Amino acid sequence: MTKTFLQAAVEIAKGAGAILREELEYAPEIAYKGDFDLVTQADRRSEAWIVGRLQEFFPEHAIAAEEGTAKDKESEYRWHVDPLDGTTNFAHGYPCFCVSMALARKNELVLGVIYNPVYEELFTAQRGEGAYFNGKRIHCSRIETLKNSLLCTGFPNHKRHAHPNIYYYWDFTLRSHGVRRDGSAALDLAYVAAGRFDGFWEFGLKPWDTAAGVLLVEEAGGTISDLEGQPYTLGGKTILASNGLIHTEMKQLAVEIANRPMPPL
Repeated sequence: MTKTFLQAAVEIAKGAGAILREELEYAPEIAYKGDFDLVTQADRRSEAWIVGRLQEFFPEHAIAAEEGTAKDKESEYRWHVDPLDGTTNFAHGYPCFCVSMALARKNELVLGVIYNPVYEELFTAQRGEGAYFNGKRIHCSRIETLKNSLLCTGFPNHKRHAHPNIYYYWDFTLRSHGVRRDGSAALDLAYVAAGRFDGFWEFGLKPWDTAAGVLLVEEAGGTISDLEGQPYTLGGKTILASNGLIHTEMKQLAVEIANRPMPPL
């Protein structure tokens, strides 16, 4: 039987999740892609599984994956794959990590799947068909003001001493119920879609970090832009995601912070 894109993506993500659960039982084999950017055997095994299965199901599709297993070819379809989003968490045994897969057709996102294998949380979305959590329709929150919102963000693994997000973190924390930093951008976006968080922002994320989550938020009724309120493009310098109701407030605060002189850290 020919599988639909969604059926295939869910099957593949769950298979990759099983690999991550298996690897979690052992001491991780850690390597570094820089001073702080980790990669583990689990990343590589998960990516090999995903890419292999995608090639089996859809040999004509292009694939862009975090650990470099690119299958770049002329195709109207391209998969964006993060085999283990939250590698640092994984390496420390902190159960906040996931498999993230998205499919774009002619550069438009049409499908997204995010799977947390520890808690068996499956988030799915298809363009025009809504967002779902373990098969149940989900929507962004209805919080209307920044002061009543719970937000999330992330910090880069490289050049952390020179990164401006600490100033954004400070201001957003003071003007909301709080800001969480869980270490998985894909899950952060999925949680915005599910109404667990009301807003999210971050700097310097790659397409595979955000592709699935962006579609989830949009299909759950939320809003996506960059920190200046301009349309977000995969791999853009900044991303701002929200339930839509607090988006203008978040954007205005972000612009205000960006226009201040920032003292050295």
